[in-house]
Parts: sequence; C-alpha cells; structure tokens
Amino acid sequence: MNSGDYKLARSNTQWSLQPEIEMKFAHFLINQAVDAAFCLGENAQFLYVNDATCRMTEYSREELLSMRLQDIDIDFSLHNWSNINSEGSLILKSRYRTKGGRIFLVEISISYVKQQDIEFGCAFVREISDEIVELSVQKWTDGLRDAKDNLQQEFSQLKSKEIELEASLSLLRSTLESTAIGIVAVNSEGDILSLNQKFVDMWQIPDSLILSKKCPRCKAFFENQLKDPQAFNRLIWEVSSQSDFESYDILELKDGRVFAHYSKPHLLDNKIIGRVWSIWDITESKQTEEALRLNAVRFRTLAETTDTSTFLIQGTRLCYINPAVEQLTGYTKEELLTGFDLRRLIKSKRRRQVRQQSEATNFEYQEMNILTKSGTERWLACAVVMLDGVLDFGGKPVEMIAGIDITDYKYAELGLNQALEQAKQLSELRARFLSMVCHQFRTPLNIVSFSNSLLKEEVDKRTQKKIQPLLDHIQKATEQLGQMLDDILFFSKAEAAKINYEPKPLELVDFCNDLVAEMQMTISKIRINFVTQENSLTACIDKKLLEPILKNLLDNAIKYSPSGMTVDLRLSCENEQVIFQVEDRGIGISALDQQRIFEPFYRGTNIDHIPGTGLGLSILKTLLDIHHGQVSVESQLGVGTTFTVTLALIKPEFSSSEL
Repeated sequence: MNSGDYKLARSNTQWSLQPEIEMKFAHFLINQAVDAAFCLGENAQFLYVNDATCRMTEYSREELLSMRLQDIDIDFSLHNWSNINSEGSLILKSRYRTKGGRIFLVEISISYVKQQDIEFGCAFVREISDEIVELSVQKWTDGLRDAKDNLQQEFSQLKSKEIELEASLSLLRSTLESTAIGIVAVNSEGDILSLNQKFVDMWQIPDSLILSKKCPRCKAFFENQLKDPQAFNRLIWEVSSQSDFESYDILELKDGRVFAHYSKPHLLDNKIIGRVWSIWDITESKQTEEALRLNAVRFRTLAETTDTSTFLIQGTRLCYINPAVEQLTGYTKEELLTGFDLRRLIKSKRRRQVRQQSEATNFEYQEMNILTKSGTERWLACAVVMLDGVLDFGGKPVEMIAGIDITDYKYAELGLNQALEQAKQLSELRARFLSMVCHQFRTPLNIVSFSNSLLKEEVDKRTQKKIQPLLDHIQKATEQLGQMLDDILFFSKAEAAKINYEPKPLELVDFCNDLVAEMQMTISKIRINFVTQENSLTACIDKKLLEPILKNLLDNAIKYSPSGMTVDLRLSCENEQVIFQVEDRGIGISALDQQRIFEPFYRGTNIDHIPGTGLGLSILKTLLDIHHGQVSVESQLGVGTTFTVTLALIKPEFSSSEL
C-alpha cells in the first residue's frame, strides 16, 4: 500500500482498518525490539515470543511456543509468582539457560494482564551479565589498590623488624666482646665458626692464621703452646657431634699458664650441630689449689688476692670466704661465717661431667646459682675439690669451691641462641616469600605487558578474532595476580590474629546453595554438585571465615580437575558436628606431599605449571584453628582427592520474644 492508498484507507474506512494497521505496527515494533518480550498463559506456557527471545534462548519460535518458562528459567521455583496477581507487576533477577547450555543472568519485568476474561502475563527480559562483570572489575581494581597499600605497609614492618634484629645482633656482639672470658663456637666438623677478641688475646693468635681444622698451620700453632699437644685435638676438633654432655677441662701451656675450658653442645631443632666453649685463665686458681695442698697459710694469702670467689664449706656451714665472695654476694664476712643458713645463698647446684687431665685435677665442675643479698641471681662456674686433713679445720674434710661469675655468659648464650634461631627463621621465611612473589608476579605481569602492547597495535583493525584472545590473556593474568595478593594479605592477617571469630546463626543449606550458584556462574567447564540430606541446618558459625574455607577447597578441586569433570560438595551432620566434604576426580596428592600441604608457600610436586601461591590450604588451616575445627585429606594420584572439614555444631539459642 502506497502513501496515497494509506490516506484513502484512513479517510474512507477509518474505523474498520485502523485496529488491523495498529496491530501490524505493534507486531513489527515488538519483533524489532532489542530486549526479549513474551506472553505467558496458564502454568507459565509461552503464548507469544518476539524475535529477541528466540535470539536470547537460541530456540525457534515453534519450540518456545511448545515450552513453559521453567524449561529455560533455572531459578523459576525460587520466585514468588503469586505476587503478580496481587501487585499487578513484578521485577526480579534470575538465570536462564540457552538451548546450547549457556547460563546467564537476566532482569525480568512482568505484568499481569486480564482482558475479556483472558488472563496472561506480559514479560520483558534484559541480559545483565555484562553489568555484573563491569562491577566485579571495578571492585577488583579497588581491592588491588588497597592490597598494594597493605603490602607496602607489610614490607615496611618487615624492614623495621630486620633493623631491630640487626640492632640486637650488634648488642649481642658487643656483649660477647666485653666479657672477661674467651668464647669460641665449633661445628661438628671441628671448624671454628665464631670467637671473641678475648679468645684471640688469651692464645695470642696472629691475624694471618686461618682457624680451620683443614689448615695445618692452625693445628701446629695450638699444639706448640701446650704441654700435652693432643689435648687441643680432644677438646676442640675431635669432639663428637652426638655428645650431649657438658664438660670442664684444664689445659696447661708451656709458658706456665693454665686455661679452664667449659663446653656444652649447641642445638638447632633438637639436633647437635657443634659446641660452644668458654675459656678463662685459671693460672691463679691453679696455683691457689697447689698452695692449699702444701700450706694453709699460703692458701689464705693467695685466696685473699684472687678475683675468683673461693668458699670453704665444712658440713652445712661456711668456714671461709675470700673478699671476692663478699663483693659477689653483698654479704659481709661476719654475716656469712656466723650461723648463716647456706640455703639462703646457694639456690641450686648442677654437676657437669669432667675429663680428668692429671692427678692434680681431681675435682669436679659444678654450676651454682647464687642469690645475692640484694635479691639478684648470679651464676658461678665452680671447681669443687675435697680437701682432707686440713689442720686449720681440725683435720676434718673440707669442700673447697673456686668459682667465677658466668652470669653475663649465661645471658649472652641464651640471647645468642635465640637471635640465631630467629635470624634463621626470618631469613628462610623472607627468602621463600620473596622468591615466590618475584616468580609469581613476573609471569602474569609479563603477559599483561605483552598482551597490551599487541592490543595497541591491533585495536585499530577492529578485528574481534584477534582482540578477544588478548583480552582473555589479560583477564587470566590479572585474576592470578589479584588472587595471589588476596591470599598473601589474608594469610598475613590470619597469622597475626587480626581476624576476629564472630559466630552468628547461619542457615548452611541456603549458604551452600548460594555459594555454589555464585561460583558456577564463572565456571562452565566444571560442574559443582551440591549434595545434602538436610532440608535445613542452622548453626552458629562465622560466615566470613567459613566462606573462604569452602571457596578455597572448591577452587583447588576445580583447578586440579580435567575439563568436563564434576566436583562434589557434601554437607552432613553427625554426632553434634557439621561436616563439609569436597571431592574431585583430579590429579591427586602424593602421600609425601600430604604431610606438608598445610605449610605456607608449599605446593605439590605434581602440579606442573598450574598457577598458585601455596597459601590457600595454610589459610584454611589457620581459619579452622580459629573455628576450633579440623581438616583431613584422602587422596590417590591420578584418581582424585577428598578434603573433609569438621566443625562443632553450635545451635543458636532463641529467646521467647524471637519466636
């Protein structure tokens, strides 16, 4: 019909042709609409569909007119359709499945219509998947920016701890250098690892000498100074790394000096890796001992002038002390020798194994803990000798104790061991962390950089087949980077106990359904199958801690499963416990790896090039500890893996006002 005909039709037959023309125009406009539109009859039967509906669902018009809405709407049963009759219209979101199996999110606007005793629903549908993706990208960008700031703060804190550790080590070195005794550390191979300047001065070691068992000049240097050349070999280089006893030894030098050597094993992770020696000059003490044997008068003369604290004990009372004891304890001679309770002074004694060097050294070595008058504790390394037939004391046996103050050494030794262990742990953790971060950052960032450069060259060609793979590369790389940063920050917070445990009533069946639906929207090659015998199960659980636990297990199951496989999530309740099981049919975990998979940054030996940080299961274990829960794993290589998470079932308590 040309324009003239149309005008004629309107002028001559306006009332009879107008509805027919308007109906044709309406039909034409509806089929040209971008959004899908359809009418529903009884039982949601399709009565009419436009072309956009066919394009969206991939079904033909004939196929759709023989179907019902629930055939393509996955969430049809979740919506309250009865509200349409009362309210007249309804706007909701749902998920549709195309004929080819693609699932996407839509927004539906449906109105109830009644005309000439005919009731039907008129719906307009718009796909909103792209809007969610844009929102997720923006959310990820904001999270990445916050993660960067937090990571920089973590590095600053780590740097501060490193500076504090260096200051502690510097103070420790100063303490060792200021002590009055020589200190030397020897490994199980006999090599001298560390020593202080006092040791060098005592032995008068030249700067050119290499202190190593493998150096013949070093061995000859020490042997040439000793009356017994083999003594140094026995004490230093032939010490067994399995000898767990503490020892006290005496070395006599050719120049007349006498050195006392005290040693104890150096442990690391309950394993002996060497020994630490304390060496001091006891030439005076030795002479004092000889003088006591020859003449009591000479003994007293020497004892009064030595810095070594000297006690004579007969039975349970002190019968002699030298001035060094007064200076050490803070008590006067009159206080100690007049009815003094010895238990107030000597808190404890510890005997140590002694190697006898000669008949003249028939004494035993003890460590004594002394409580001074001011209330402070001091440690003494003591040579204890029993003297028989001393005329000055009625010929009765007298115990002589010659001790030197080793309190500074004790504290230095404790601080040294703690500092060395802390330094080792910090160094290993930092090395593993930095190695992992550098490796994991480099690959995604290289992909982003390379893909972006290619994208800039191709963007003007408007060729979608070339641009789409590049965009996919960028998306995958940035997802890896974001996940890694999230894992590192979450792990850091969990380890630092910055995550509070706040259990609240949670309906677990609905929670699992929502979690599976959310994850399934982004995954098409692996299907997640949620299985439970419970219609409803409510427990007091912290949702913000439970969600990452299950997400981590499901992500791992999907990541390590071949395409087309199914991952099962099971929920059950037994013996007042909530049990979650995630089972896959993927590559499996070896028995050796199962012993370490919950350690930070540890990854299985059979993962090949599958990306990951090695933090996921460590985070899971930390969160379960906060929940007071447990996790176990059963796996077989090439068959699959099952993780079982068990939490205590804490039922919520409702007051009468809440019912």
